[in-house]
Formats: sequence, structure tokens, C-alpha cells
Amino acid sequence: MIPFTAPADDILFSLRQIAGAAALPDWDDDTAREILTAFASFAEAEIAPLDEIGDRQGCRLEEGRVILPEGFARVYAQLADLGWQGLTAPDSRGGMAQSPLVAAMVSEVFAGANHAMQMVCNLVPGAIATLLRYGSAAQQETWIPRLASGQALSTMCMTEAGAGSDLSRVQCRATRAGEGWQITGDKIFISGGDQPMSADILHLVLARTGAVSDGIKGLSLFLTAKSMAGPAIQITRIEEKLGLHASPTCQMRFEDAPAELIGVEGEGLVAMFTLMNHARLDVSLQGVAHAARAHAIASAYAAERKQGRRADRSDAVLSDHADVRRMLNEQQSLAIGARAMAHVTLVEMQRGNCPELVDFLTPVCKVFCSEAGIRAADLGIQILGGYGYLNEYRIGQTWRDARITAIYEGANGIHALTTATRGLHLKGGAGADAFDALIGRLSDHPEVLAQRETWRKARLHVANDPAPATHAEAFMSLTGDLFYRAIWGRIAALAPSEAHCALARAILAPKPAWR
Repeated sequence: MIPFTAPADDILFSLRQIAGAAALPDWDDDTAREILTAFASFAEAEIAPLDEIGDRQGCRLEEGRVILPEGFARVYAQLADLGWQGLTAPDSRGGMAQSPLVAAMVSEVFAGANHAMQMVCNLVPGAIATLLRYGSAAQQETWIPRLASGQALSTMCMTEAGAGSDLSRVQCRATRAGEGWQITGDKIFISGGDQPMSADILHLVLARTGAVSDGIKGLSLFLTAKSMAGPAIQITRIEEKLGLHASPTCQMRFEDAPAELIGVEGEGLVAMFTLMNHARLDVSLQGVAHAARAHAIASAYAAERKQGRRADRSDAVLSDHADVRRMLNEQQSLAIGARAMAHVTLVEMQRGNCPELVDFLTPVCKVFCSEAGIRAADLGIQILGGYGYLNEYRIGQTWRDARITAIYEGANGIHALTTATRGLHLKGGAGADAFDALIGRLSDHPEVLAQRETWRKARLHVANDPAPATHAEAFMSLTGDLFYRAIWGRIAALAPSEAHCALARAILAPKPAWR
């Protein structure tokens, strides 16, 4: 096994210099580095060692309660005691009041160390943001301190057996009960629907208050909790999954569970999007974390594994061979480029002056970064050869855990369709216009500019086609690749190191005509 090492310097370089966080008025280099260094040390020493244990032991359901692998409750208690669950919560509610950029650094390290545990813990920042934006003063006062202290973890309860990507089919119903509400129905695929780490669990539930014929307009957002509902919330099953074995994916039944409305009745999906958009960028960072971890494992192995001879007849190692170097370079390029794409999006969100750009970039990042993690893990298996197919180096676990990122928080095909439709037409295509301008700000490299022209032609074609869905995957691929290459054009201009420049030259080189 190759121990996890947090890529702290790479993360800081990406945020500060590539994404431009250093130019933001509230960015503090020293604080960011101090927080990242502290969390990286904790993740390497305490969280990462549980990753293999969690994958091997998994979680199980006993008498309606979830049992997690050994050590998870102990390390979560340490995590909470150190205040990490309250990283983005207001200091008036017991948090550290740090920005989403600092939270993004921590989230990537957490996912790289132990994606399964991060899954259970990391819906909290989105829940806090949702409560701050839509919750009542009483809901904020009650729940944000509990979430910040680690007393409570949170879930996002949307999916149902007949309502996955199509939320208009949600059947779970909320009805008035005196001055409050009661929820009745079933939800599936709920990460952390039950777990023994926190004393309480806050559930944010999308439920129907209008008629089925109202579609998504009849949906409202509610909060309920283990402490509020008791036996009115039941865990009926946990799923057996390809990966993320230590993250309990629960089927839940609500039987007249007492609940409180969040925000305005009938506008639940609008409120839920605060949580969903946070989750989609977090998934992007999970993909980045897997790409970085896959490269770390593969490069360490390839530097030591003897294979063949050098020109001087001395023993060669795997990384001496051109095909292996090609795969290692692709892994590293994907990790660096995808990370910067997510960071640019987060910096634009923090600037707050062009929400249309953030809306356009978010699905592009979700698709590109999740696929980058899967691709890098697959390359890692290939580099390690037979040992990649074994469990010894755990690169197979990296692939298994990464694979879900292209599916949850909106399957990648749906995000591609969104980009080819809503992304090109909403507010007269303002998001696409802003993306076009962003590419120009990132790089003036000739290859980037040439691909930008290709993208512009494709944009017009897709926008004017009466059947844009037929072009969705290809257009998303072109958009993600343009963003990625523009990022590498910026890296080449910054010239941080000869190694970075060599990667940039390979990515930005014109493709031979025979290809």
C-alpha cells in the first residue's frame, strides 16, 4: 500500500495563481495555508488509514440501525472536536466562518484520504448554506450550531424509486398537521441516512405539497431529524455497492414524520438547488482527488518497479518507458487541469458578479472532473499491470470509488443536455457568452484560440438545432476540452516549472494530421 499524501502545494498553487484567488479581497494566504496544512496532517494521520478498513469491512444494517467500520466513530469525534464540521458556518453560530474556497481545499483532501467518510460528512456545508438562505431564524438558531459542532450530520433526501433524475415524479408527500407538517413516503440512495457517528441527523427532504399534476411546482423543502421523528423515520435497507463500501446508502421510510417547511411552499426545488450546486462542485473535487490519488500511486510504483533495460544495459524501471510516461503524464495533467477548472469556477462564484457564468461552468466541471478521476484511475490500473488488478496497491478501489461521481448529483448525460439547452438559451445565452469571454481571459495560445473558434461554430449549430439533445454529449466534450486546454494555456504562460511546461506543451501541441 502507498500511503496517502495530501497534494497541499498543488492545491494552493492552483487556487492562488491559476484561478486567481489571491486577487480576491478576502483571500488570506497565510490563513489558507495554515488551515490546509492542519487538515492535511489530520487527514494523513487519522482519516486515510480508515479508507482500506472501510472498503474491506463495509457497513451493515442491524435491527434498523447502520453499523460503520471500525474507527469511523472515533475519528469523526476527533474531526468534530477540532471544529472541522463548522468550517464554513458563521462564527456567531459556532463556526470558523471560512470561505467556500478554503472549504474546497479541505474537501479535496478529505475525499482523497477517504471518499466514503467524506460522503457522510460533507453535505453539512451545503445544508448550512441552505438554512442561511432559506431557513427561518429559529431553524438557523437551532440547527446551524448543531451542524457546526458535529452534533448533527445532514442528508439530502430527493431520489425515489420512480423519481431519480425526473423530480416531477416525486410521490413523497407532506401534509399540514396543526402548525407543522408531516412527511409520508419513501426515499432511496440517501447517503448517511443513518450512521452512529453523530448524535443527531438532519434530513432535508423534498416532498410534494401540491398535486402530482403540478410537477416540480408542487414540491417543497422540509427539515426533519432523527431527534424530531424517532421511529417515524425507518431505515429499511442499505445498498450493496461497487465502491464506497463504508458510506451507508440508505432506503428510508417516513411515516407521518414531523417536519418543518424551509422557505416558501411550492418552491422546494429552488431551495434544494443551493444544496445541489454545492454538491455538484464537491463531486468535481472528488473526481480531482481520485485523479491525484491515482497518479500518486502509479508514479510511486512506476518509479520502483524494474522492467527491461536502459540503453546502457542497466535496469530500467516502468517510468523509463515511453508508453508508461504517456499514461503518467495524462494522469497528472488531468489532476492539475481538472482541479484548476473547479477552482476557477469557485473563484468566479466567490466574486459574485456573473452568476450566469457559474451556472454554465458547474455542469461542465462536474462532467469533466468526474470523468478525469475515472480515467486516471483506469490508467493507474493499466500502469500497475497485474498488480493494478489486485487489491494490494488499492488502485482498483480508487476506480470503484471514483465511478459513482459520473452518476450521482445528476448523471453526466443530464448535465450535458442541460449545457446544450438551458446553458445556451437562458437569459439569451449569457452564460455561454461569459464562458467565451473567460476562455479569452485564460489564454491567448494559438491552439486555444483555434479551438475557441470551433466551439463558437458548434455553439451556433447546437443552439439553432431543433433537436439539441443529439449533440449534447459531443458539445459537452468540446466545451470541457476547451476549458481544460485554456487552463493549460494559462499554466504555460505562468511557467511554474519545466515539468508543468512540458505537460502544457503536450496538451497544446497541434495533433498530427494522420491522427
